[in-house]
Amino acid sequence: MRMMTATQLNADILQNLGVIANDENALKRVAKYLRKVAKELTSDPTLMTKEDFFARIDKAKEGPSYSMLPDEDLKTFLRRLGHEI
Repeated sequence: MRMMTATQLNADILQNLGVIANDENALKRVAKYLRKVAKELTSDPTLMTKEDFFARIDKAKEGPSYSMLPDEDLKTFLRRLGHEI
């Protein structure tokens, strides 16, 4: 398969849409697929509401917390918690 430029891809898509323009069922399928692709491109899984953000912070406060000792390096801290390094 040869590489196509954005202009060539646009022309190819428009040409193929012209072929299926008279078939309502095919147009519905294409529209459904295009909505799916557009949603994938515009959705950001890292976005959350202010309420969700603070709810996650409150939930994290319920779990255990750990602190490094003064002058303790990360490797020693992780070993103290039972991690092998």
